[in-house]
Amino acid sequence: MVKDPIQTALSALKQGQTLLYPTDTIWGIGCDALDVSAIERVYAIKERDHSKSMLILVASDMLSPDVSQEVKTLLLESDRPTTVVVPARYVALPLPMNLLASDGTVGVRVPRMDFCQELLHRLGHPIVSTSANLSGHPAPRCYADIDEALKQRVDCCLPDLPEFRHIPTGSSRVLKVNPDGLVTIIRE
Repeated sequence: MVKDPIQTALSALKQGQTLLYPTDTIWGIGCDALDVSAIERVYAIKERDHSKSMLILVASDMLSPDVSQEVKTLLLESDRPTTVVVPARYVALPLPMNLLASDGTVGVRVPRMDFCQELLHRLGHPIVSTSANLSGHPAPRCYADIDEALKQRVDCCLPDLPEFRHIPTGSSRVLKVNPDGLVTIIRE
């Protein structure tokens, strides 16, 4: 039994392990967003093509000063979980190339869930977040829907604790800020 899920997750991330964890949208698979090898393992676990980049969860203080007020508003003041695809330079720390899309962008979300916020705060940098399913398969609506074989592929699998059962069962809205400043809706 996991006594302290944040410490368990933090320990796994610091050891370069992959993690099955709750997010502010759905259960996700993730790792330390600065660990090239762990990112590669997430791609392998999901059987995901590298042309489909993954998003990262960040704390608001992990955003670079280059972030426009419009992007900050989308990330911090939206009434629902929102991922914004932005140039990687909008993140204060340099991100590995295997995490970025071919155009040098990355999806970024500032989670509102206390667990994720505390985990980000303690780790001190972004965490990869991708749905807990094989690439191309439906995202699980709850912990029980996560394929058992997928759970076995992940290094550290947090259990379905009561405090995690309030998770919404939908993916985030995804927006992309284009070079001209216009916002494109990728997923509503």
